[in-house]
Amino acid sequence: MRNNRIYHVATGNYMIHATADITLEAFLGTCVGVAMFDPGTGIGGLIHFLLPEPVSMAYPKEPGKYVTTGMPLFLHELLKHGAKKENLKAWVAGGALMEPLTRHDIALDIGGRNADAAIKFLQQESIRIEHVETGGFFTCTLSLNMKNWVPEIRPAGEPLSESHEKIQPPTPEEMERAFASIKPIPQAAIKAMRMLDEEGSSFKDIANEIRKDQIITASVLRICNSALFKGNAKIDTLDDALIILGRDALVKSILLAAINNYFGQSGTGYALCYGGLYHHAVSSAIIAEKLARESGKVRPQTAYTAGLLHDIGMVVLDQALAASSPLFYRNMQKKKANILTVEKQIFGMDHCEAGKKLAGKWSFPPNLADCISSHHSPEKTRNSPRLSHIIFLTELIMSRFHTSLELVPISVEYFQASLEKLGLSISRFPDIVNLIPIEALGTDPDKASMLVGGS
Repeated sequence: MRNNRIYHVATGNYMIHATADITLEAFLGTCVGVAMFDPGTGIGGLIHFLLPEPVSMAYPKEPGKYVTTGMPLFLHELLKHGAKKENLKAWVAGGALMEPLTRHDIALDIGGRNADAAIKFLQQESIRIEHVETGGFFTCTLSLNMKNWVPEIRPAGEPLSESHEKIQPPTPEEMERAFASIKPIPQAAIKAMRMLDEEGSSFKDIANEIRKDQIITASVLRICNSALFKGNAKIDTLDDALIILGRDALVKSILLAAINNYFGQSGTGYALCYGGLYHHAVSSAIIAEKLARESGKVRPQTAYTAGLLHDIGMVVLDQALAASSPLFYRNMQKKKANILTVEKQIFGMDHCEAGKKLAGKWSFPPNLADCISSHHSPEKTRNSPRLSHIIFLTELIMSRFHTSLELVPISVEYFQASLEKLGLSISRFPDIVNLIPIEALGTDPDKASMLVGGS
């Protein structure tokens, strides 16, 4: 068992350190990780790649995203910190073809090209490759113990405990109590959702509503004063925030504050780490907004809101099961079970249906309620099919490139159809992935939420 501190290296990032009692690790699916170290000088590090190369000829703003630009940078920094090139050893992992496999995965082969590019660079630089574990169909974790310089590759999602294998399903009465016990998303935030979907709406009424909720107001001001806005002026009131930030950014911060409080009710059943559900929501919102802006078929603000809300049903199911099975999701992940099917068997409903029920109770706009209900089966959407297809694609991207926090394996059955619904071609998928800010694929909810004002 590890006793040292673990540092997660998120997508598009690297970490270099001298000998220390720490372990670096990266969760890998389609992405590729490379651990390089010189035990003699006690210098090493780990880098986590998203794509094999930039999609344009211009030098990328985020070189760590790409193998072709990130590997030279990583090697340069290792040597700068004192590593000797002739003593370096490398381990390479990731680049999986994620199941269920389709011809689209084979045609794009992002994972395979990631791995090939990394190995090619190491060979060209005459760096000793100690171990390669790439391809296959499973996510994995690449780690590097910086105290003894021992790398390790292991399947991702291994549960910390084998307890609670037999789950006692909650009764219908217990399910109703779980729904009743959930603190709802404040009406002020629901008004904000409607604002984001309406042109020319006034902010005055919603600001007055927010002022009545001290918790939401305090959370909004905290977000507005975060590193997100990088300004010197202190924002003390909602009126100041509106003037300094603008309508859309402020309304987004209100939604973030409300969703953070809502997901904070979750137990430990679904959350793979503290704040896991909230971070998944924030990252999904950012990616959905990017997809909507690229397609031009859905208002980006609406897609952002849908990304935040699509998994709200997980909280009520989590509450119903957390006491009897706190490692529910982790155990289901190990079994490679279809989580929607398992939810249906245990609760009598899956999280999409639970979310739809909550959306009805709280009078969500119909397009959001419909998307929450059908984001895993967008072909069944009646109200806002394009919005559901955007959230479906968002989940697909998360499952391929954000394996440490992804909650539901996504079928690629409707991948091409979803792209076509949005006027996007499959050949543009790498370009779409490239649009995603690396913060959205990281592990820190606060850093991801800093992108709230981004376009």
